[in-house]
Amino acid sequence: MSVGIRSVGVCLPENEVTNTQLVERFDTSDAWIRERLGIHSRRIAEPGELTSDLALGAFEDACKRAGVEPASIDLLICCTSTPDHMIPAVATMILRKAQIRGVPGFDVNAGGCAGGLFGLDVGHKYVESGQYERVAVVVADTVAQLNDPDDRTQHAIFGDGAACYLLERCTGSPGIGRTLLGTDPERYYTAFIERVAGEGELNRFSGANVTRMDGRGVKDFALTVVPGFVDEVVESAGVTLDDVRLIVTHQANPTLVRNLIRLLGQPADKAVIVADKFGNTSGSSVVIALAEAERTGRLDPGDAVLLLGFGAGMSYGGTVVHWCGSENFPQREW
Repeated sequence: MSVGIRSVGVCLPENEVTNTQLVERFDTSDAWIRERLGIHSRRIAEPGELTSDLALGAFEDACKRAGVEPASIDLLICCTSTPDHMIPAVATMILRKAQIRGVPGFDVNAGGCAGGLFGLDVGHKYVESGQYERVAVVVADTVAQLNDPDDRTQHAIFGDGAACYLLERCTGSPGIGRTLLGTDPERYYTAFIERVAGEGELNRFSGANVTRMDGRGVKDFALTVVPGFVDEVVESAGVTLDDVRLIVTHQANPTLVRNLIRLLGQPADKAVIVADKFGNTSGSSVVIALAEAERTGRLDPGDAVLLLGFGAGMSYGGTVVHWCGSENFPQREW
């Protein structure tokens, strides 16, 4: 049984924070941010704008683009590391806000930036099993809320956002290929969220959550480990990088993405860049980039696209997806 991506939905906060605004707050410059990171703006959630709000918007956008009712899904999975509350799952709140009853939902925490691939793999397997026919996989995070208040680089890099894959069985196409996953626990502290307890806070679940990141370590991982992993992914898919129309990777920052594409020996125009205007939105970034490629006409039915995610853990995942058209999805009887 083949499983395809029927549609991709996106939701970003309306609040845009430009480099000019950051220069007013930190000892930095627009030129430094553009040269080092390749970012000129990012979207930041407003106070009171929750992960579930962005997740709901992405889910509803995916359903609208597929021409289906939100209540027609059989399962909803939310991949996030920034839940509204520790429990229940954000998936539960998405279903509540969408007023959907009788549909199960649960969360996956894949550690942030690799979530766009880990979440896809979980949803893929549920459809492939035959247990569910239409599965929504929402990848959503409000990671900019975790920035160290004094770290100018984090404020320059991170943005908030959500995206949603709508998955169904497909015909006449291989659809989503086998997803390879990896985790390097020795690099656990390369990027992590530290809980900083305040005075008098004895409970280990109390206190502010703050991002701690070794930028050099992340870059080293992306440029030394990921290329070899890409070779494994395309070999597993039975294709070569030259066969792939686009390489849609986690948007750590545009400069790093371009360096990775160059290191892979592929032309620059195979890359899809969205972090220049949205920032690094963690796990959703690869899904947002995929949506950008589809909306701008860079993907046609039958095209092979490499999806690649990597981040905290350090965890990583990759798959080759053959893009489907509407004709590849059989009509569902209700």
